[in-house]
Amino acid sequence: MNIQIFGKSKCFDTKKAQRYFKERRIPFQNIDLLDKGMSRGELKSVAAAVGLDALIDPKHPDAALLQYLAYDEDKLEKLLENPRLLKTPIVRNGRKATVGDRPEVWREWEKGKRFCACLFHGKTH
Repeated sequence: MNIQIFGKSKCFDTKKAQRYFKERRIPFQNIDLLDKGMSRGELKSVAAAVGLDALIDPKHPDAALLQYLAYDEDKLEKLLENPRLLKTPIVRNGRKATVGDRPEVWREWEKGKRFCACLFHGKTH
């Protein structure tokens, strides 16, 4: 697994995601959205996995303004300009991604990893 956690330092759900992977000794890369942001390619990849609207933090005061933008490309541009509009954590595993606290999905990723490792070693469970 190649885990990246995009989050905000004061976000409780981001801390929960970090703790989830730490407790299972799964290495991850932590990226502070407010400091580093996301590249256009990263954001497009996550949007392809979860949908653009799932990325918008409904609690942010300006979130409602994004619904009035007609084109997804315009919404994407606003999210790149202002990463505070992004719901966190955004957890990437290659082309797969989640937004928010989603341990049930992360467990499935773990199961998939163990299954692949067992196939590689000729074992089945």
